[in-house]
Amino acid sequence: MVQSSETSNRQSPVITAGIVLGIGLGGFFDGIVLHQILQWHHMLSNVRPLTTTSNIDLNMVWDGLFHAFDWVMTVIGIVLLWRAGGRDDVRWSSKTFFASLLIGFGLFDVVEGLIDHQILGIHHVKPGPNQLAWDLGFLALGALLVAIGWIMIQQNKQE
Repeated sequence: MVQSSETSNRQSPVITAGIVLGIGLGGFFDGIVLHQILQWHHMLSNVRPLTTTSNIDLNMVWDGLFHAFDWVMTVIGIVLLWRAGGRDDVRWSSKTFFASLLIGFGLFDVVEGLIDHQILGIHHVKPGPNQLAWDLGFLALGALLVAIGWIMIQQNKQE
């Protein structure tokens, strides 16, 4: 049991960096794919529909703030990863790092989905007749990514 605890402590800087970086990358994926490429929604599109120039401008500003958050999280994740790389006591594992990215990406989806889609209702993944199904699918995908990442880390600790 002590061995597992020591392994966890030696991997925690990589796990933390991966989770933070995964949050940033998850946000960028959401913003680039769902907001810009598919144009399914924007940050405030449920409360400020894109029907007037002022609403379009307001949504653009909030999308920009959203991307700024993603950028900050990505930079913090890179800095944490860089710092972990300078430590001799850190146990490196590509599997653990990838698993941590999955956890961060999934956490982003779950937290953003709960807050923006369900609690605040400021936008939905894909507005329209099946928006609840899209929102729940988004939450399920996030939870699945977290679960897969967690399982991968647990398996790697036993190796």
